[in-house]
Amino acid sequence: MFEGFEEFDVPTSGTRIHGRRGGSGPPVLLLHGIPETHLMWHRVAPVLAEHYTVVATDLRGYGDSGKPPSTPDHEPYSMRATARDQVEVMRSLGYDRFRLVGHDRGARCAYRLALDAPDAVGRLAVLDVVPTGDAYRLAEMRFSLGYWVWSFLAAPEPVPERFIGAAPEVLVDFMLDTWPEVKDAFPAEVRAEYVRKFADPETAHAICEEYRAAATLDFQRDEADRGNRKIDCPVLFLWSQRGSVGVLYDDPLAIWREWSDDVRGGPVPVGHFIPEEAPEETTRQLLDFLR
Repeated sequence: MFEGFEEFDVPTSGTRIHGRRGGSGPPVLLLHGIPETHLMWHRVAPVLAEHYTVVATDLRGYGDSGKPPSTPDHEPYSMRATARDQVEVMRSLGYDRFRLVGHDRGARCAYRLALDAPDAVGRLAVLDVVPTGDAYRLAEMRFSLGYWVWSFLAAPEPVPERFIGAAPEVLVDFMLDTWPEVKDAFPAEVRAEYVRKFADPETAHAICEEYRAAATLDFQRDEADRGNRKIDCPVLFLWSQRGSVGVLYDDPLAIWREWSDDVRGGPVPVGHFIPEEAPEETTRQLLDFLR
């Protein structure tokens, strides 16, 4: 799926990050969401690599990246710590400044990276999220009932870990079957890989810790930055017309315009997994923007 890409494992100050690199030209970093790994970019990365040096990584806690021990405050799985990994990986590969694309949890890492390390990011694309602070601040009944995964995974240890461990494929299949509109978006081997990685108890715990950090540290940091810091670079925001962002928010683009003075984008008529459901449209939009 990543013909011509090389695999790598790069140590960072907090863990070890696994990924792939291919192509040539200016560097672009691709970050995945839940319940995926960097494999989610398998239909986008090869085309981008015709124009760019493409790096696709597994976030800490996911896939084949490291799962460092957590702490009572969940700091090791905050998006600040997760973003720091990615900056260190890119610097280790020789890229001090790069274009950045993130979907779902990867998008939350990406915008935090752009806020914390503005000199590193030339352009930022965020797919199908609003900032974590806004998601919690604007949450209401539809969010609570429709997107219970946020509350379930953030529940105290070891409750969600034990449930996931009993049947990891149930939660993965729930996400892959109910969040997309394009039901054949996931090849069997890709789906099987997502389940296999999710079934690792260390991965399940790491993901739960990430959601606990989202409900505490990430929310607090977003609220502290609100109105005080903005993303310096141009931002592309694409969202699922039929997913949570399109359903919950009347004007999601306006939410991102509170965080950047240069935002463009629009809805894509698929479900949540935009790069896997609409790879051609995703690639076209990214190529137009990244230039």
